[in-house]
Amino acid sequence: MLEGNSLGNKKRPLDEELEEQDDQIRSKNSPQHHDTPVLEDVQRTPDNSDHHENDMDYNDCSTFINPLGRDLTVSCLLLLSRSYYGTVASINSSFRSLVRSGELYRLRRQMEISEHWVYFSCNVLEWEAYDPYRECWIAVPKMPPTESFMCSDKESLAVGTDLLVFGKELNSYMVLRYSILTNSWSPGVVMNSPRCLFGSASFGERAVVAGGTNAEGDVLSSAEVYNSETQTWGTLPCMNRARKMCSGVFMDRKFYVIGGMDSDRNVLTCGEEYDFERRSWRVIPDMSAGLHGASGAPPLVAVVKNELYAAHYADKEVRKYIKENNTWVTLGQLPERSVSMNGWGLAFRAFGARLIVIGGPRASHGGVIELNSWIPNGRPPIWNMIASKHSGSFVYNCAVMGC
Repeated sequence: MLEGNSLGNKKRPLDEELEEQDDQIRSKNSPQHHDTPVLEDVQRTPDNSDHHENDMDYNDCSTFINPLGRDLTVSCLLLLSRSYYGTVASINSSFRSLVRSGELYRLRRQMEISEHWVYFSCNVLEWEAYDPYRECWIAVPKMPPTESFMCSDKESLAVGTDLLVFGKELNSYMVLRYSILTNSWSPGVVMNSPRCLFGSASFGERAVVAGGTNAEGDVLSSAEVYNSETQTWGTLPCMNRARKMCSGVFMDRKFYVIGGMDSDRNVLTCGEEYDFERRSWRVIPDMSAGLHGASGAPPLVAVVKNELYAAHYADKEVRKYIKENNTWVTLGQLPERSVSMNGWGLAFRAFGARLIVIGGPRASHGGVIELNSWIPNGRPPIWNMIASKHSGSFVYNCAVMGC
């Protein structure tokens, strides 16, 4: 189901803070739609044919749906599942330009309309996506074959209509950017202070990264904010504690960094909360106590409806964070067939109103990737396998894009 609410003119604290960050930026080179018909013969990826000089301006009302005109046509498209935007783009040059411009997605964000697709990589340079609204797999082009980038550890996040993949090229950091508007990869913009092993989370067209290590191996306390509309990075105040291999989430319109390790490889159980209105960090003692170890993956955490959940990979449990007393309670078990190596190879993400676990059993003859989802309801989780396919069963990177 699509969720949409009209927004007033009053700006929210987070929006005001992020707009202030934009001014300071230093630029550098959901549940299934059962009532939606399944059209097996429609295009499943964005149209990526070349623009032509004789393409008509998409402001020309005569090329949209008559007698609706442009404005009503756009209003209708905002409520159409984005699963069909590729088909819409193939109608004519005006519709193609409208979809590629990103205007529909900007208006959907303003109306708080979003649909979530999950992107993940189980093989080097290869990404796949799953669309739960049409229950289909989406073909994503391969990343450009760069040998050193291919072999490096990578981080990823989805922000706006972009998927960003961070890695290393020889002795420097680089970013590859996949846009759903063009269905193609291109070089992305590196951070002001390039890093890896950081915590991150996105909120609409913005994303925040914090901590990590630089090329010299120094553990960082710095944080940055990214605007996908302008493709620029801005600097946030530094955290109280430097940390790497941490996780990040947005909750209650604040950004949280959870867990990680310090420069001596000591596990940090404290978290930190960044308040955009006050422009300051607050340490939360023992926020991630027991969620991960020195040899394990960063905490597997996700936020659904402003409630924080964690996958405890050692005990294969799902836990919920109780804000009032800063404790965790066990809700139940993770999907039985989703295995990991100390948390590595398993993805645990918020997926609209659901939690989703992506992983699968190990097999000598080839792996199977399974997507299991559950809508938190106060009761022990009952996982529903929404999709599976033959693939590598070790998830290297995963990101959820809601737009």
